[in-house]
Amino acid sequence: MDAIRGRIGSALLAAWRGLVVSFAALVGSCTLFSLTLVSISMIPLGIGLLTTPYLLDLVRRHANQRRLLAATWSDVRIPVPYRPFPKDLRGGFLGQVERTTLLLKDPATWRDLRWMLIDMTAGYTVAVFGAALLLYPVEGFVLAAGLWRVFTDDRYWYAFVPVDSQATGLMAAALGVAIFAVGVLASEPLLRAHFVLARTALAPTEKQELALRIDRLTETRHEAVDTAASELRRIERDLHDGAQARLVAMGMNLSTIEALIEKDPAQAKKLLAMARESSAEALTELRDLVRGIHPPVLAERGLGDAVKALALRLPIPCDVDVELAGRADAPVESAAYFAISEALTNAAKHSGAERIWVDLRHGEGALRFSVTDDGRGGATVGGGSGLSGIERRLGTFDGVMAVSSPAGGPTMVTMEIPCELS
Repeated sequence: MDAIRGRIGSALLAAWRGLVVSFAALVGSCTLFSLTLVSISMIPLGIGLLTTPYLLDLVRRHANQRRLLAATWSDVRIPVPYRPFPKDLRGGFLGQVERTTLLLKDPATWRDLRWMLIDMTAGYTVAVFGAALLLYPVEGFVLAAGLWRVFTDDRYWYAFVPVDSQATGLMAAALGVAIFAVGVLASEPLLRAHFVLARTALAPTEKQELALRIDRLTETRHEAVDTAASELRRIERDLHDGAQARLVAMGMNLSTIEALIEKDPAQAKKLLAMARESSAEALTELRDLVRGIHPPVLAERGLGDAVKALALRLPIPCDVDVELAGRADAPVESAAYFAISEALTNAAKHSGAERIWVDLRHGEGALRFSVTDDGRGGATVGGGSGLSGIERRLGTFDGVMAVSSPAGGPTMVTMEIPCELS
C-alpha cells in the first residue's frame, strides 16, 4: 500500500511539474519566439540592433532554466554550448552592433529559436498530456456521482462512453480509473520525454560539441595555469607574512634568552613563554596553510567526510547527504571540495539563509553535487563573484555549474564533474 501511495504521489508531482513546464512552453517560448523574430527582422531598420541582444539574452536565460529543470526533475543533462563574448567588447551603439553580430553568428542562438518552436508545440503537448491523464478521470467520477442526470435528455460522451444513466455513469467512472492508472504509469516518462525532446533541439551536433570542447579546454588550460600561479603567490605570501615572520621573531627571542639566561632569569622566562606562544601560532598557521592546499581529512577519509567536516564549521545548520560508492581521483576530489567550500562560504556570508543543504552523489559517469539554501536569492555568476571562481575551477576538469537563484530564494548551485569512482 505504501508503495502504491508513493507511486501515485510521484505521478502527481510529475503531473504538476508537467503543468509548470507546459505553461512556460506556451507563454514563455511563444512570447520570446515571436518577439525575437520581430526584433531580428527589424535589424535592417536599426531598431533590432538595440532590442535583439536583450531578447536573445532572455532566450538564453529561458533555455538555461529549462536545462536546470531537466537536470533536477528528470536527471536529463543538456549541455550549455554558448560561445563566450570577447573581454574587449566595446560599449555604446557600436558595442550593440558587435554583440548582435556575435549572437547571430553563434549556432546555439538558432538552436534556441528552433527549440522554442518545438517547445511551444510538441513540447507543450507532451508535458501537458501527463497532467491531462490524471485530471481527466475526475470528470468520469463526477458523472458517476450524479452529474449524469443533467444529460438524461441529451446524451453526453465521456471519451467513447455515452453517459445518460447511472449504469453508463459507472462505466465512465471505470474508464476514469483505467485512464488514471495509465496516467500514474506514464506521467513521469512523459515529463522525461519533454526534457529529452528539449535536449534533441538544444544540444549541439557532435562536430560542434567537439569544437566547443577544444575551445573550452584551451580556455581552461590558461585558467588552470593562472590559478596555479596565483595559488603559489598566495602560499608564498602567507608563508612570508605569517609563519616565517613568527619563526624569525622566535629565533630573535631565543638569542636574547641566551644572553639573559644568567643575568636576568626572570626576563628570560618571560621571553621563553613568548617564544612558546610564537611557535604554537606558527604551527597553527602552517596547519591552516596545508589545509588550504589539500585538507588532511580529504586525503585520509574522502570527499564525503571532508564535506561533513566543512558543514560542522559553518555558523548555519547544514545537512549533508552523501551517496558515493568509492573515491574519485585526488585532483577531482580536491576541485569538488573547494567548489563546495566556496559555495558554502557564499551562502553563509551573503544569503541570509537559516539552513543549507548539500547533496553529493555519483551517477552516469559524473560526480554531482549541489548546495541549496533558503536565503534571499539573487545570486549571479560573473563580475568577479565567488561563483565565477567555482566555474573556473570546475572548467579545468570539464565540469559544469548551473545556478538557480530567483529573488526571494531559494538558491541552488548545481555542479558536475565527469569522473569514475575507484
